[in-house]
Amino acid sequence: MNSIISIHSIRFILLILVQVLICSNINFLGYINPYIYVLFIILFPVKNNRTLFIFLSFLLGLIVDSFLDSGGIHAAASVFIAYIRPLILKSSFGMAYEHQNMKFDSVTFGDKLTYITIMVTVHHIILFYLEIFSISKIILILQKALFSSIFTIILCVLITIIFSRKSK
Repeated sequence: MNSIISIHSIRFILLILVQVLICSNINFLGYINPYIYVLFIILFPVKNNRTLFIFLSFLLGLIVDSFLDSGGIHAAASVFIAYIRPLILKSSFGMAYEHQNMKFDSVTFGDKLTYITIMVTVHHIILFYLEIFSISKIILILQKALFSSIFTIILCVLITIIFSRKSK
């Protein structure tokens, strides 16, 4: 139990550090900003306390907001995807999630990719809508969300492949 808590604590801190020190300095063509801190929300264990999970997601977003001086938009987007995560898990993994016997390392690559794509895309749409906060600029919101989502999805998939535990 303590090793699981320490693994998630290290993941929490490392993702914040990588986000703040490296990823927040990437701004390619004004549209591509990777937000890999959502990987903490994506990889958080399914069977844990939901209230704690939503609180940790809020804390994660709030810490990123404090470093990026973004006024709470990361916290709001993080809490939103943490809240709707059970629906996305059910639609991505089906019966494996229903029976609570799902392990992220043991699901198929297609299911993993679907789950990561939905989570990241929803997060980015909420994030950029709150950043721009104008329905008249919907094209700009969708452009930023699309391009940043693609880059973030690629990074998240690469990170999960590199750091995944091989089943024997």
